[in-house]
Amino acid sequence: MNLEHALTSQLARARIGGRALALASTEQKNQILVEIKHKLFSRADDIIAANQNDLTEARHVGLNNAMLDRLTLDRARITSIARGVETVAALPDPVGETIARWKRPNGLEIIQTRVPIGVVAIIYEARPNVTIDAAILCLKAGNAVVLRGGKEALATNRVLVEVMAEALRSAGLATDCVAFIDTPDREAIQILKRRPDLVDLIIPRGGKSLKAALAGSEVPVLPHFDGICHTYVDRSADLKMAEEICFNAKCSRPSVCNAMETMLVHRAVADKFLPAIAQRMVAAGVELRGDRDTCTIIPGAREATEADWDTEYLDLILAIKVVDSVDEAIDFISRHGSRLADAIVTEDQETARRFEREIDSATVYVNASTRFTDGFEFGFGAETGISTNRLHARGPMGLRELTTYKYVIHGDGQIR
Repeated sequence: MNLEHALTSQLARARIGGRALALASTEQKNQILVEIKHKLFSRADDIIAANQNDLTEARHVGLNNAMLDRLTLDRARITSIARGVETVAALPDPVGETIARWKRPNGLEIIQTRVPIGVVAIIYEARPNVTIDAAILCLKAGNAVVLRGGKEALATNRVLVEVMAEALRSAGLATDCVAFIDTPDREAIQILKRRPDLVDLIIPRGGKSLKAALAGSEVPVLPHFDGICHTYVDRSADLKMAEEICFNAKCSRPSVCNAMETMLVHRAVADKFLPAIAQRMVAAGVELRGDRDTCTIIPGAREATEADWDTEYLDLILAIKVVDSVDEAIDFISRHGSRLADAIVTEDQETARRFEREIDSATVYVNASTRFTDGFEFGFGAETGISTNRLHARGPMGLRELTTYKYVIHGDGQIR
């Protein structure tokens, strides 16, 4: 059986399974999630063993440190994933929620109600935690989910999908509600994007090559691509607070999309702030790249190129630029940011208001780290991705972002 025929059959089964899931009760859906949580713990040894196989192969082919970090699952990370499952189970079910209700002069009652999207395909790379995070949100929101992970996590993902299939069976629902594309062949992406009859939405989580692969998709795409995040240290910033925020934004986990890639510093505080933060960053292994002013203040910094301002490093590398005003900072972020997460550190309320009003990013922070751009941190339990799109959803995507709505109209014989 060729790939197109096999995948089309799998998608058709997911469509049928998804219809039953869309009608499942909140209790049924929560039962699935509780079972997934229990099975993550009971099969932790199998998950870790499979993950070690993936890591061994990844090191053999020379995967970089950022990707290895994303790929790794240990007991602490499995526990964190299970906590996310538990949180999602405890959240209100959005399906069936009445968004608005009104009556027309002719007596028609119009009800806007929340419903599942249908079949949601998630395409991602070396992030096996996404396998669970994406699936549990889709399931709770009544959607069938099609998972296409990267070849780097194939063994781990197989075990995680087995865990979810066991949970679906225990709740009396078809395992086809979670469809796993068990091949690294990128032709699978081309097949997915040509089937709007079988797939309602594609959520990609990856880099430029995935963006290119999805060009011309016939299925709507809700992208999660680059995370070029900025932190601007204003002239009125509490510099100790700024140091803690910037260090956290860069160093707590540099391989993720909400890590700071560029730091902007107002000229009025640069001479005082930059030596202190540079010492701390360098001690943590961060390579500093800066404009001419930065290199004068931090002699060990490398001179930045124009490409550095547009690069998502996902590594211990930081670009630094000295600016003369909040206007220059806002303009710089508008030109070079990816509109995922940007922050200002300032004690000036008017400057803060200007920044939060004028920065057109999915998440804008005042006196906090960009690392909070995350579904779990927002109280969503997990996320299917972080959208930088302007339509349908922006920022971390949780349960509500995985629903749409329909209008139900009640009448008593009205005709037009």
